[in-house]
Amino acid sequence: MVDADSLMRSHRTQTQLVAKENDLKSGAFQDASMAMCALVAAADGTIDASERRRVAQLIMSNEVLQNFDATDLQKRFEANLDKLTADFDFGKVSVLQEVAKAKKKEAEARAVIQIGIVIGGADGDFDPTERGVVREACQMLGLPTREFDL
Repeated sequence: MVDADSLMRSHRTQTQLVAKENDLKSGAFQDASMAMCALVAAADGTIDASERRRVAQLIMSNEVLQNFDATDLQKRFEANLDKLTADFDFGKVSVLQEVAKAKKKEAEARAVIQIGIVIGGADGDFDPTERGVVREACQMLGLPTREFDL
């Protein structure tokens, strides 16, 4: 079922990301954003083809992520997924450490969370497990969850 609030939040968040595009070009942001995508895609413990397609579409269409090589982004995303599928709990610790790379720059940290929200809401249903991993990422980055309506 498509949740209108999730779609509106996702669109609003995407608009905010584009406004910060020039501030989001570091390797730390690149690593953290692909880690965030993997966390959201694997939040329910499984990764299906539609989740991979959503991230591939984000990589190809998101103006902010076009600052980076699409093939490289895909490799980073897949490497994070591999960690999560090998051992979800252990992999999650490692992937959250990748997310934490964005902590030094507040604009990057916020953008990583916004990317998580965009991916989570892309199918119209930002479900509780997806919200949960985005909340954990907020904590890792030192950002208040209420800022993102989480």
